[in-house]
Amino acid sequence: MYVIDYMETGNPSDRHFEHRNQPLVQGVGVKYFSLLEATPLPAIRIDILEKVELGPHSKVKHIIHITYDDLTSVARANLPEAVKRIVLENEKIFTEFFNIADPINIRLHALELLPGVGKKTMKAILEERELKKFENFADIKERVRIDPVKTLVERIIKEITGSEKYYLFVKPRERGVSEIYLGYLERLHGEIF
Repeated sequence: MYVIDYMETGNPSDRHFEHRNQPLVQGVGVKYFSLLEATPLPAIRIDILEKVELGPHSKVKHIIHITYDDLTSVARANLPEAVKRIVLENEKIFTEFFNIADPINIRLHALELLPGVGKKTMKAILEERELKKFENFADIKERVRIDPVKTLVERIIKEITGSEKYYLFVKPRERGVSEIYLGYLERLHGEIF
């Protein structure tokens, strides 16, 4: 996970009692953009925007899932930069999204859910990928004239806040009747790895 806030003395307003008076980190998972809260190990210093492994040799313990509403203002401010770093580190996966995105229904294409992508841009993306698959972000930017990183980051942040009808990348925490999860990250991780 990428750490988006580190509270050395805890968070007195945290809804989890154990996090109110002991060190606490908030972060975003690097694979599926899960929002996480954890306790750093004793005598461990963690920096904001540091990438922390979550395996057996992790610097943190007691990892729990949280919602966007649980994030501190510092964590919310650092979230876009952390998401941007994740997108850039996974350029191959996110480039592939532009190559495989499908229509959602007869009136809406998955690409149209990206900020700044309307019918005209979507048509350009589809025509360009028909000629030749996109190879990387620079290729997308050059051939279609959009900034794929900025567009993806904006979309992922919208999905993390939980205010969307369709979810391309982030699985909604509280799935209601009106939310539709399209699961592109599972598809992309399965195809590429």
